[in-house]
Amino acid sequence: MASLDPASTATQLATAYTKSAQDQITARTTAAQRTTTGLTTLKTALSAFDTAVSGLSGGVNKGLRQFSATFATTGIGTATATAAAQAGTYSFFVEQLATSQQVVFEDLPAVPVAFGGPLAVQLADGSSFTVNLVTADNDSDGVISQAEIARAINQANGNQGKATASVLTVNGDTQLVLSAGASGANGAIALDTSGLPAGTLKDAFDAPHELVAAQDAIVWLGGQGGVKLQQASNTFTSIAGVSATFTRAMSAGEAPVTLTVAADSAGTAGNVQKFVDAYNALEKALDGLTSVGDAEAGTASAVFASDAGIRSLRSRLNTILRQDFGGKTLMDLGVKADRNGSLTLDAARLDKALVADPDALNKVFGSASLTAGSGLLGAMDTYLDVWLKSGSGQVSSRQASVQVVQKDLAARQLRLDAQYDNLYERYLKQFSQLQSLQMQMSETSSLFSTVSA
Repeated sequence: MASLDPASTATQLATAYTKSAQDQITARTTAAQRTTTGLTTLKTALSAFDTAVSGLSGGVNKGLRQFSATFATTGIGTATATAAAQAGTYSFFVEQLATSQQVVFEDLPAVPVAFGGPLAVQLADGSSFTVNLVTADNDSDGVISQAEIARAINQANGNQGKATASVLTVNGDTQLVLSAGASGANGAIALDTSGLPAGTLKDAFDAPHELVAAQDAIVWLGGQGGVKLQQASNTFTSIAGVSATFTRAMSAGEAPVTLTVAADSAGTAGNVQKFVDAYNALEKALDGLTSVGDAEAGTASAVFASDAGIRSLRSRLNTILRQDFGGKTLMDLGVKADRNGSLTLDAARLDKALVADPDALNKVFGSASLTAGSGLLGAMDTYLDVWLKSGSGQVSSRQASVQVVQKDLAARQLRLDAQYDNLYERYLKQFSQLQSLQMQMSETSSLFSTVSA
């Protein structure tokens, strides 16, 4: 008689009894996990596209259409232009550059703490702060050194970058340098030493040597005699959408420098291409999530192959792409879709369209601004919010539903595991008893065989 294995038999029977239920739970758990992974991929793809849409939105300082700003003479400065610029030519004469005042205090002595006191630093714009030199003795040696005075100025309450002190050593002599934190005439520094006791320290502070004067930049738009522009900074933004930073003053009689602002076709096409690339990346992700597979090739269908919601998503995006905005469409700007839904850009056609209608790009693309969305970007951003909005968006709702299913499956698995364990224990007990009976019968049979012999 073959020997009976109770544990193996109990396992086989308990497994067979729960197999149907286990297969169902396993299949549904796998499907739920695929859905979870698919939703994560979908959210990532939609979020990346939404970020690209927001980044391309027009406004005062940014937009799809680009302009270049170039000085005819090198070395005079640099210039940039934003989407708010307009093509044109401007001339400038740079009379003087804005500078930050810098003074040096020579032969500034190290003095006993008793010769310290309040030192007021005043700026031409009316602001000021006070330096307490009595507490400047950090090493507690009873003497206030130049380094300690510099530290006290830099760390004084109310300074906040208005002035910066440093120690300079030249040929063995230590000097205190005080630099204004801001350029322009209003950044000029003056010291009020009335709070210091008479002595060498007060005398040194009262006799500064100016290294650099505080002055505003003076630039003439249209050349000398034109429009005078005076300010504390060397960067001028008087022309809408244009920022010009001057780096050299011009000599008397020198011809004004010309600044040319022109449409940047390559930069504009590059921005439109960013939209095309972002949309194509989203389409590729959606292709992967909705692939029907190939049974003959053994390729399974994707998780959302038959999902009506995803089909609706693709359809809505496609409809927005073909919408008319301000009498213009993407196709008018050289952007077209092939039969697979991928976009391509004809840069030459885009350039031609903008020559005919410089505002066409803004009309079609508009802005994804939260307060004033418009055009293609606004429509895209609004629809994407239906899917991406935290808590109530399609992706969040679907994720919540899947989590409920997964929680239910986990509970069912626990119950099935408990049922399996009970069956196993019952079968193990039954077959263990049967094994014991089988052994007893075998022993009795052997006994009879021995007696007969």
